[in-house]
Amino acid sequence: MNNHQNQINQKISADLSLKVLEQIPTPVMVVDRDFKIIFMNESGCKLLKESWESIKGRYCYEMFNSQHCRKPECRMKRVMENGDSSTARNEVRINEKVMYIEYTAAPLRDEQGNIIGGLEYILDITDRVRQEQKLREQSRIITEISTPAIKLWNRIVVLPVVGVVDSARAQQMMDTILKKITETSSKVIILDIQGVAAVDTAVANHLIKIAKATKLMGCRCIISGISPAVAQTIVQLGIDLGDVITNSTLEDALADAFALLNLEVTRKK
Repeated sequence: MNNHQNQINQKISADLSLKVLEQIPTPVMVVDRDFKIIFMNESGCKLLKESWESIKGRYCYEMFNSQHCRKPECRMKRVMENGDSSTARNEVRINEKVMYIEYTAAPLRDEQGNIIGGLEYILDITDRVRQEQKLREQSRIITEISTPAIKLWNRIVVLPVVGVVDSARAQQMMDTILKKITETSSKVIILDIQGVAAVDTAVANHLIKIAKATKLMGCRCIISGISPAVAQTIVQLGIDLGDVITNSTLEDALADAFALLNLEVTRKK
């Protein structure tokens, strides 16, 4: 009698578990060790626009056609190998429609603890990813606008720098300068740092790297906008700017640029 009751309780528990999985509003999938689908809840069937009868027994990589499918990045493959749950972002193509998902895979074990497959649930993060892409593009545009390379004279370009100079900003500045040198065949670049809030060792090193990169392209770099406070900071930190020409004002930097190009400005009589 007890065995019979236990069987009934186990069946009730299994039926209840299936009902819970069916009511979860995000896709849930279970596969065996061969990656054949042995369960897909209603949300998953709707995502694939297929009936359970047409999905059952098919390979998961055939249905989702994701960037991770049949590759080492596949989290389902990993959990069946090491038994640890894993979460990752992925890009899937379903019925020619590209979606971005976040999926979590967990091992499916039998009563003895042996891994017999894997369970996966999926979150559609397409809107979130597209918003992130939009924000990154906006950030890129703002950075480009805030770091304009201006042709000041024939073969002379000035780059007014305003704000904080971190690694990403320095790389963007370097890209902008090197591109401008190629476009204009410039021989002198003036980095005007009057608008930089503070100059420390990291900022100075970024500027030195930019100066070295421009020199490799046959272009001299002049740093202008050195204030008394910045000059004291550079000395106190023991920063060596090497052979980089420095000036306190953009006017003086332009005069040095003319001298480097053997140009002379005279008053018209």
